[in-house]
Amino acid sequence: MPLETDITPPPASITQSPVTGNGRMGQVKGVRIAATGSYVPDKIVTNEDMAALGCDSEWIIRRTGIRARRHAAPEQATSDLCYQAAKNCLESGGIPASDIDLVIVATITPDHPTPSTASQLQARLGINAPAMDMGVACSGFTYALVTAAQFVGTGNCKNVLVVGGDLMSRTVDPEDKKISPLFGDAAGAVVLTSCDDDQADDENGQEKASNQDQPNGILAYQMGSTGAGAELLCIPAGGSRQSLTPDAHAAGQHFMSMDGRNVFKWAVRAIDESITAVLDHANIQANDLSLMILHQANQRIIDSAVSDLNIDSDKVFVNLDQYGNTSAASIPLALDEAVRGGRLQRGDLLLMSGFGAGLAWGTVLLRW
Repeated sequence: MPLETDITPPPASITQSPVTGNGRMGQVKGVRIAATGSYVPDKIVTNEDMAALGCDSEWIIRRTGIRARRHAAPEQATSDLCYQAAKNCLESGGIPASDIDLVIVATITPDHPTPSTASQLQARLGINAPAMDMGVACSGFTYALVTAAQFVGTGNCKNVLVVGGDLMSRTVDPEDKKISPLFGDAAGAVVLTSCDDDQADDENGQEKASNQDQPNGILAYQMGSTGAGAELLCIPAGGSRQSLTPDAHAAGQHFMSMDGRNVFKWAVRAIDESITAVLDHANIQANDLSLMILHQANQRIIDSAVSDLNIDSDKVFVNLDQYGNTSAASIPLALDEAVRGGRLQRGDLLLMSGFGAGLAWGTVLLRW
């Protein structure tokens, strides 16, 4: 997601400004991310490896910024990647599985239609807690994070494990040279926990006082959906609307279809509008941010956001070139790499924004 292609015009409802006008704003105090983790499969598929499709490596780089992606092994399912990411997350934070009160997995590539992938992950980790999936594609992680914050912020949970994982290589026609090069497989995880609104932990684990000018928690978020544009990015068959019959399978309707040009245009506007709204709501300037992580879909979308927001490009974390579009995994994967690379310290301002199928978006501003 997405390449620009000549497809039919989008519905009028996503061409009229603003495209994020039906978004919902909010704030959740007293929460923070206590740990991160991620996992990517071993198999690296470079642009050169995709030459058999008729894909030109330099064309892919020029159009998307992608140089490589990871593909899961045939025996691997989404829960396998999520398990490794969650395990790494819990270990990095020194958090025992017994301390987790809720498990949320954001995915559109579940192991099975039922049961949920979260339930399988919960059992495998030995967690005694409820578990549920969220299927919001590329916005899934931000949706799941905000959902987790509601449970923590209201005092109903102390620690929530939030995982974003997708095997996007299983959703695309491997012979489609326009779509297949865009996607990869990965999983990323965080533990969202409660914290005293008047205190935060520094990088050495010591408590330090904060002041009213530096509140903790999710300072602002926006979530929204423009369902009128749903058909611009969808998998037609396999659900209750259209069964995966032999004829549908033969026609390739179990693979993703995408109106790349119009999704691209929508995404550029949605990011600009949503991020601007969230920053305004929190009374924060773009250059006050310590780090910004956008859904890793297309380098030109990211570059457009940097230009529109007039933010220092050094503050924008990008690993799209290594992994491609990993859907719900892209933001937590990038976040974990940023944390391990020392890009965030306690007290920093972090903004994350996901956008994609639905058409849905979610933007979260939090104090690290």
